[in-house]
Amino acid sequence: MISDMDLGEPVTSAPSATLAARLSVPSGPLFFPVTAYGPDGALDLDAYRAHIRRGVEAGAAAVFACCGTGEFHALTPEEFQECVRAAVAETAGRVPVVAGAGYGTALAVRYARLAEEVGADGLLAMPPYLVVAAQEGLLRHYRDLAAATSLPVIVYQRDNAVFTPATVVELARTEGIVGLKDGLGDLDLMQRIVSAVRTEVPGGFLYFNGLPTAELTQPAYHALGITLYSSAVFCFVPEIALAFHQALRSDDDALVRRLLDGFYRPFVELRSQGRGYAVSLVKAGVRLRGPAVGEVRPPLHEPAEEHVKQLGQLIERGYALLEEG
Repeated sequence: MISDMDLGEPVTSAPSATLAARLSVPSGPLFFPVTAYGPDGALDLDAYRAHIRRGVEAGAAAVFACCGTGEFHALTPEEFQECVRAAVAETAGRVPVVAGAGYGTALAVRYARLAEEVGADGLLAMPPYLVVAAQEGLLRHYRDLAAATSLPVIVYQRDNAVFTPATVVELARTEGIVGLKDGLGDLDLMQRIVSAVRTEVPGGFLYFNGLPTAELTQPAYHALGITLYSSAVFCFVPEIALAFHQALRSDDDALVRRLLDGFYRPFVELRSQGRGYAVSLVKAGVRLRGPAVGEVRPPLHEPAEEHVKQLGQLIERGYALLEEG
């Protein structure tokens, strides 16, 4: 347990209202676009903008550019900024654009400022690179990042950045930090986090289900009051993702179960057939249904041909399930 003395003096301020207000009642899934590359492996900004345009027109509530699905790890700072610039231009204010930021504190600050320069609305702060840090170090990292930019920050919990409820309370007290995205999946921990923040820092702190294929676990997160979730599936079958989102909001349990049983669970089982498929299989799905966005960059690899074929069949099955209703 970390004490107030260990954590240092909290910074108390209302969270950045603009992003929090726009996301507090989600109108649709959160869109995490893939990053498009041409045949030579360079950025293809035309295809990237077409991909984002399709998602926004399909009903995305926000665009999270250059995050995990967007291969943040594989982009140079210059490429990152060009992609965020393109996302901001393509959305034209219709929905907020949140950009990834990560690695150590100095680089995370650099990415934050690059995103701020081109008009991003917020940041998704991914775990620090490689190191396993104590709660005090993690808290300082995210506080330093939030202090270095005017953009509101959503902290991503997963892997080597897992927080105690006390630490999340301090994050919620920090000026500029507006939410927590959970990619760990420990519902007991999330319940304790939500309860602690609700008790200690009442207000508009945001929570996101950030597990891969979050729809599979979203009914459980919804029971905790967490209505925001990332949707990689939205990248290639936005109609299915939007129908599922609307079914959850309207308590259409029959459609929720039909899509979980007939589409989402089989997709997760297919995704588990290869390492890195949470990105590469999604990108293959985009190529099957939309613009030519290219292959993933190393160290990720392309899914097996048989798995892409199975994905195509599963997509057809998903649309057939919508027709059944």
